[in-house]
Amino acid sequence: MKLALKIDVDTYRGTREGVPQLLEILHKHGAGATFLFSLGPDHTGRAIKRVFRPGFMKKVSRTSVLEHYGLKTLMYGTLLPGPDIGKRCGDILRSVKESGFETGIHCWDHIRWQDHVSHESAAWTQKEMSRAVKRYEQIFGAAPLTHGAAGWQMNAHAFRLEQRLGFAYASDTRGTHPFIPLWNAEIIACPQLPTTLPTLDELIGIDGTTADNVADQLLQLTAAMPPATGHVYTLHAELEGMKLAPSFDRLLAGWKEQGYELVSLHDYAGALDTASLPRHEVIMGEIPGRSGTLALQGKEFLAKA
Repeated sequence: MKLALKIDVDTYRGTREGVPQLLEILHKHGAGATFLFSLGPDHTGRAIKRVFRPGFMKKVSRTSVLEHYGLKTLMYGTLLPGPDIGKRCGDILRSVKESGFETGIHCWDHIRWQDHVSHESAAWTQKEMSRAVKRYEQIFGAAPLTHGAAGWQMNAHAFRLEQRLGFAYASDTRGTHPFIPLWNAEIIACPQLPTTLPTLDELIGIDGTTADNVADQLLQLTAAMPPATGHVYTLHAELEGMKLAPSFDRLLAGWKEQGYELVSLHDYAGALDTASLPRHEVIMGEIPGRSGTLALQGKEFLAKA
């Protein structure tokens, strides 16, 4: 059974410090993975506006944002100019692909996408995605094949663009199994490989879960509910690549013991019969441990006979 590792790289610090450490851990366990990069400016400090969002401060207090991201990162885009990740870290990004791992697009500007895309226009969405695609092509010399939305935030225009830009598959949603997405009954011809497991920051601080035992909590979930299509797990370079690296190391060892093959999204998708994937509506909703709404796998669409 396959378990795909999807690595969201949100920040300049996560790219410089978290990515190299993740490469070491992945090589140690012989694991595959897909790295999804933020390719433009790091404006993490602008997330301060989220203090007015219900549940955000509670999540911040549980997961020690300052400890994981660092004070300097939390000032980018406000008191400090946001460093351009793609320009400054091109060598690091290329080293990931040269090490044998799949790479793809997370976004251009993480905060800008996550906080605005849900209510923005087709022109705004196209500009953001086109910037990311162009920068990716400049760095890697090839077009990207996959996309994973920042904060699982999407709109109809973004789904259409994934189809138009020729992405082979994407992982923008939370759900239970791969599917062909529908947005208001409109079919999007780009398979979704949804994140099926909770992230570490959604578990820590809930029901006695700490950084020391969170790996055990997650391993209990994967042992108890192994679906026929396996799992997709989203991790973050700023967490599992830094302070939570020991937890990630334990997770990989535990998943191998449970019999999972740790793979990239490319290898995960390659084992699917995409022509027979079920069609599901994409809806916006909430999940435990995360503030705000995000793109979720909704009900299956069953065509009338």
